[in-house]
Amino acid sequence: MTADNENATEELTELIRSARVVLWDFDGPICRLFAGHSAELVADGLVAWLASRGLRGLVTETERDSLDPHLVLRAVDRRHPGSDLVAELEERLTKEELRATSTAMPTKYADVLIQTWRALGARMAVTTNNSPRVVRAYLDGRALTACFAPHIYGRTQDLHRLKPDPHCLNRALNAMGAAPDAALMIGDSPTDLEAARAAGVPFLGYARNERKAKLLTEAGATHVVGSLKPLLAMVRP
Repeated sequence: MTADNENATEELTELIRSARVVLWDFDGPICRLFAGHSAELVADGLVAWLASRGLRGLVTETERDSLDPHLVLRAVDRRHPGSDLVAELEERLTKEELRATSTAMPTKYADVLIQTWRALGARMAVTTNNSPRVVRAYLDGRALTACFAPHIYGRTQDLHRLKPDPHCLNRALNAMGAAPDAALMIGDSPTDLEAARAAGVPFLGYARNERKAKLLTEAGATHVVGSLKPLLAMVRP
């Protein structure tokens, strides 16, 4: 191991061990929500539902091509904020996310890391753009709810507050009485990093492949891991 690698490992270990509160993004670090229920098909379904009502024009070609259901939802909300249309679209997305929980793939080592870290005294919260109903359904199925409850902060009717807005992180910090510098966020996207920066929370990137790692490092993430396994050794004193 080179000196640079040793220093990076020492810095990451200190980051992990100094965290009193851990804010987890959900889809990515905890599980792959759409592993067996394609997010692309969900986005297509939302666009098709809009089109069936003569509203396809509410989403641009670029937004349709993104194949990101959250981007489709936010696009419609920007054009009709707080409308019944947006509320119905959001509920349709929530139902698709709930369906996806049955085939979601747990992120390797996430369950044991969460349980170990919690047992050693860290407090846990979920800060996500997914519906909190979906997070609870998944955590219940993995017997992990007790590690987080009641601190699950997900999508609300204020869709402009989705990450990269730090709203869900700030809600978690306020509810837990935690200072930002005593917390750590684990996320897998540049929007997670941006939200953490805005909230003043240190950030650890999780990247399950090289593409995601590149996106995080190019966005400025200092620490990015490709597996949660090394963190298990780091959390133990």
